Amino acid sequence: MSEWSFTLLVNQPLTAEQADVFDHCDAFADGSVSYTLGPENPGDYKHVSDVSALKELSCDIDAPTLLDAVAQVARAVRLIPGLRAVGVRYDDLVTLEEAAQRCGRELSRWREEFAGFPGPEPGTGGTEFYSWRKIAEWLARTGDAVPETPSDLLIADRALRLADALEGADVPPGTLRSLGLPAT
Repeated sequence: MSEWSFTLLVNQPLTAEQADVFDHCDAFADGSVSYTLGPENPGDYKHVSDVSALKELSCDIDAPTLLDAVAQVARAVRLIPGLRAVGVRYDDLVTLEEAAQRCGRELSRWREEFAGFPGPEPGTGGTEFYSWRKIAEWLARTGDAVPETPSDLLIADRALRLADALEGADVPPGTLRSLGLPAT
């Protein structure tokens, strides 16, 4: 099994009550999912430097595939009243190990043997982080093209966005079936 790192987007910043449920939920007991709790008063969000970070869960999940990992967390998030997953994304900054996982190749050897491999990004502290976009572009130039965004991530993100759009929508079951969706 592999460990998959991604950011799950949720429909709202966690309230203090939701954070309490999260902190006591067995599904999150291993610490593989974390959140940033904002001010108790939503009116104080204007003082938060990055409000979008309050709607993100940082995930490091062991699963057979990225799609399985996202589905596991999205299902667990539903255990918290009023919270649901609405999208997912990969961050551009990655370690070489994360980049190797994304492209299915051992990159530390490539970095040493082939000229032009992108260097670590500046100012990232003790751990070396690389731009995934730059690595994907470099791989494409060497004839080993990999998608910048893996298909599992696209599928998970689109499915979560569709589920969010359908949340509370009055779409007739026949229309859903015509679109190739289950009529539930």
